[in-house]
Amino acid sequence: MSVLIRDIQSHDLDHVLALNNNAGDSILPLDAARLRMFFDHAAYFRVAIIDEHIAGFLIALCPGLDYASPNYRFFQATFDNFVYIDRIVVAQAYRRHGLGRIFYADVQGFAEVRAPKLCCEIFLEPRDDASVLFHGSYGFREVGQQVVGNDRRVGLLAKELCSWPFVRDTYERLPDLPWLSERATRAPLARAAND
Repeated sequence: MSVLIRDIQSHDLDHVLALNNNAGDSILPLDAARLRMFFDHAAYFRVAIIDEHIAGFLIALCPGLDYASPNYRFFQATFDNFVYIDRIVVAQAYRRHGLGRIFYADVQGFAEVRAPKLCCEIFLEPRDDASVLFHGSYGFREVGQQVVGNDRRVGLLAKELCSWPFVRDTYERLPDLPWLSERATRAPLARAAND
């Protein structure tokens, strides 16, 4: 099975929306407007392609968005600089094939030259031991908990990115290399009210 990870394209949006909203209780539903906001502003929005089908996607955000997610706002209030994994979805037919690990390796490569921390949350109620073990094995540690709008407790996790001090101390700005280029966003980022 060969996997291609690439930036999302506008013609992928309908499929990504359906994939998200059929993922089950572990992923909050999206509407087209919220998905479009991610398409326009996410620093990282990539899909996995297997046999010409979208098998999954991951969306990650940097600070500075006017985004009402309480989890994103927690990290924005807690850390000056971070990359926040808002959601990862893998289609049912492609689960248990390592796509989560592939996505996390890819987003970490993206994040570690841009920020000192990679952040995410996991649902604690009901407890998902597979998710807790997965994130713990990647070096994520709990930095807080909160109850989100659907009355489910989440654990707020952060991972120290060991490459960040070298990048920060060595480069005023990243070199102009294709693998370091920023994702083209549609509009300037709005600063959040609590910055």
